[in-house]
Amino acid sequence: MANRNQIKELQVAVPRGAPLDSQKLENLGVSRALAHAYVKAGWLEKLGRGVFMFAGDQLVRNASLKFLETKIPGLHVAAKSALALHGFRQNVAFQETTILWGSQRAILPDWFQARFPSRYSNSPLFSEDLPLGYGLISLPESPNGPRVSAPEKALLEMLSEVDVYQELEEARAIMESVRQLRGRHLQVLLAHCRMVKAVRLCVGWATELDLPWAAQAREAAVGNMGTGRWVARFKSGRTLILNPS
Repeated sequence: MANRNQIKELQVAVPRGAPLDSQKLENLGVSRALAHAYVKAGWLEKLGRGVFMFAGDQLVRNASLKFLETKIPGLHVAAKSALALHGFRQNVAFQETTILWGSQRAILPDWFQARFPSRYSNSPLFSEDLPLGYGLISLPESPNGPRVSAPEKALLEMLSEVDVYQELEEARAIMESVRQLRGRHLQVLLAHCRMVKAVRLCVGWATELDLPWAAQAREAAVGNMGTGRWVARFKSGRTLILNPS
């Protein structure tokens, strides 16, 4: 029979709003069999295979992301979503999709998507010799929160998605507002960026918009600008032409 006192102790030991997996429960003295007994008794709710929450609880996005970080290597809030968290944004959607990136192929669980609409990518934007986790931070207001791309990394992630998931004009407008960046960090990321489109958009728009860090970006990107014109034709029918200078 499910132990009422034990579930009460569990509710005190574990922060509310966060999912629990079987391993976490076992570490707290709750076996898989007991966890399922708690589900039958209405004290736990099953979210998915081996994943639970307290019945009647409401999951919190940051706590859920911290949970997923233990399941998906390199998971972080990325691209336009990360820039928005840093205060750089244009249009605000009613229910905006959160952009998440990671270092391996993965599928976001249904229980997470149902509560927090998101899109996941494992695009290899940077070379393998860039230190793991470089450019990932926690927000000052959430020091124990999920990892988020620093503005320099988020900018390149957003530019890599232009005319794929990211609308071009919006990307340019957001970039125009990103006037203060850590130049040295951007230089490291540009030197390791594998996507010519992202590098050329970053350097070209920074120059056109007269951003304070444009010269540093151009200096760092010399080896990654490619040669000749870079042309991409997208499913939308639009053609994007980027010159190396």
